[in-house]
Amino acid sequence: MNMWSWDEDWNRRASELAQHGMYDPASEHDACGVGVIAAIDGKPRRSIVEAGIDALKAVYHRGAVDADGKTGDGAGIHIQIPYAFFGEHIRRTGQSVTADKLAVGMMFLPKKNFGAQESCRAVVEREIVRMGYHIYGWRQVPVRADVIGEIASDSRPEIEQILISCREGIDESRFELELYVIRKRIEKAIRAQAINDFYICSLSCRSIIYKGLFKAEQLTAFYPDLLDKRFISSYAIFHQRFSTNTAPAWHLAQPFRRNIKTCSAA
Repeated sequence: MNMWSWDEDWNRRASELAQHGMYDPASEHDACGVGVIAAIDGKPRRSIVEAGIDALKAVYHRGAVDADGKTGDGAGIHIQIPYAFFGEHIRRTGQSVTADKLAVGMMFLPKKNFGAQESCRAVVEREIVRMGYHIYGWRQVPVRADVIGEIASDSRPEIEQILISCREGIDESRFELELYVIRKRIEKAIRAQAINDFYICSLSCRSIIYKGLFKAEQLTAFYPDLLDKRFISSYAIFHQRFSTNTAPAWHLAQPFRRNIKTCSAA
């Protein structure tokens, strides 16, 4: 069935259902705004990230806004790891780094409980080292808390990134698989400690997610990292959430984790 015949068939069936009281077009509602920008040739470039940011801001109307006028349902963007950006950060700490052999974990840590915050860091580091990987260190993600709403600010997590070196002889696929195992072990260990305000947005050697409990147009204002020209990618997945069966929360902002294998066009 081609697109046009499918569309005609859908309209016919919808009309029949409406006649018998089984369907009402007025019951249809808009929901999340989601999309993807991709380079056909598979080559990372700044224009893809900028287009993804602009597209996200264009679907701001697909999310709701709280009474403070600034707290949204959540929005974010999923892109490739900008190795040049993080590589330079690591070199500034006096360490050497292989350009495409590092992973980044985007972490939401408990902000108001410093004991729990340190416990989370300890668990994260322990499980990474347990798998045999080296940790370059932690990076506190620059944010502008003044641009988000009071409600979002009150529940805002401590946002940090952990930078991880790949082991010698491990290819990307194996590295990514073991990062998944590490994440599951971290989550299990922290659940056992009954710490609720912890969430791993992404832990990957391929991609990274910047998201939060704000409106789509606040993404780059809150995360100035995304304005850096070194943030390049061959794709950008963007998402403006519309809360339906769950209340807005930092960890429920989207996109969710989904590690993507990219390839260049032949």
